[in-house]
Amino acid sequence: MAITQAMCTSFKVELLSGGHNFNTTNVARSADTADVFKIAMYTSSATLDSTTTAYSVTNEVSGTGYSAGGNTLTISQVPTSSSTTAFLDFADTTWSSATITANGALIYNSTNSNTAVAVLAFGGDKTSTNGDFSIIFPAADASNAIIRIA
Repeated sequence: MAITQAMCTSFKVELLSGGHNFNTTNVARSADTADVFKIAMYTSSATLDSTTTAYSVTNEVSGTGYSAGGNTLTISQVPTSSSTTAFLDFADTTWSSATITANGALIYNSTNSNTAVAVLAFGGDKTSTNGDFSIIFPAADASNAIIRIA
């Protein structure tokens, strides 16, 4: 089993089909609001990579302070661009008073049938014991944002 960091291939296809709405200002699709994106964490027994297509409870973390399905993400940087790269980002998220061990995570669109967006690999097990477990997203810019299309 392994978790390999990647933007999911199915997500790329769904973007071209209009399957995800990251627009919190409702300019592009005036009748819609942004979809709900979540992040779920997984144990080292999970197999997640670019071929992952949807959220699954299989090998999802369990423990105090963590609920199945993970946390809802807040879009902190709406889709924008710099030079030839389009990007967006999410606000950091925390599970408080958590006792869990995670090896990776999956960002997914809960509005769109729990379709997979991106896999995050932590590079090994990360543990919290009755403390905060936080996902700190990189800087919201064309070189670092968690979702970038160059």
